[in-house]
Amino acid sequence: MSKLGNPTLFCHTLAIDDTGRIEGWNIRCEDHKRKTVEALGKLSFKVIASGDSYNDTSMLSSANAGILFKPPDNVIEEFPQFPVVNDFEGLMSAIESSASDMGEL
Repeated sequence: MSKLGNPTLFCHTLAIDDTGRIEGWNIRCEDHKRKTVEALGKLSFKVIASGDSYNDTSMLSSANAGILFKPPDNVIEEFPQFPVVNDFEGLMSAIESSASDMGEL
């Protein structure tokens, strides 16, 4: 997380049994990524989102710009509306391009 500047994280929680073993996890909020992007939009933020798979596609669709980062081939095929990048430099370039397109640079 240090490469990202140690952002604030809102995580799910682990379910721990009486012996201290992990027995599962508890979701914080259903479709939380999309809901977060929508809430930021209601506050007049422009959002550029990046994700790698199905669980990210509703967030990417809700963002002003969505970018697939190292996705599997089936996700690329099913979501051709999103640009695909495969490394950190490509991601930064796509973010900068999206920000420029939105008039943010």
